[in-house]
Amino acid sequence: MARARKSIAYRKLERPYTRISKYKKKAFIKTATHKKIARFVAGNPAKTFPFILHLVSKTSLQIRDSAIESARQTATRHLEVNVGLSNFFLQVRKYPFHILRENPLAAGAGADRFSTGMSHSFGKPIGQAAQVQKGEPLFTVGIEARWLEEAKKALHKSRKKLPCGATILIEALATVPN
Repeated sequence: MARARKSIAYRKLERPYTRISKYKKKAFIKTATHKKIARFVAGNPAKTFPFILHLVSKTSLQIRDSAIESARQTATRHLEVNVGLSNFFLQVRKYPFHILRENPLAAGAGADRFSTGMSHSFGKPIGQAAQVQKGEPLFTVGIEARWLEEAKKALHKSRKKLPCGATILIEALATVPN
């Protein structure tokens, strides 16, 4: 299987290609690849938590679904081990709608026989990405006051998996008694 291209090739924001239709004439994209994000919600969504933490992007860019999934797994694992499954709520806030395409050009001896060049330059779908604007939250974590530091550590670990800089914003929903 071929290796994925570096994310720098797809980091720049561009016009989103998302048109997938069950009618062949209306579909710009003929096939869509499988989304790699397994779950968008983890933990205990039924409980209300006094503190909400947001992982917010510092720049506008595209983030592949594999990078989002890796960051989600890192944060979820850290919170499950250190806090417990019922003591937090984690939500992935961005959905990978944008379809990444590649027009592979052949290289090497005899490549002129099967290379299409730019005559069919729309490209084949190779993956999906979420388009993130500066200041948009990528992840949201609900947590109790006693586990606030562990939630910060989890988001800090997951921030290292993303191709952009991110900050952690804390939002207190209610006053917490001492």
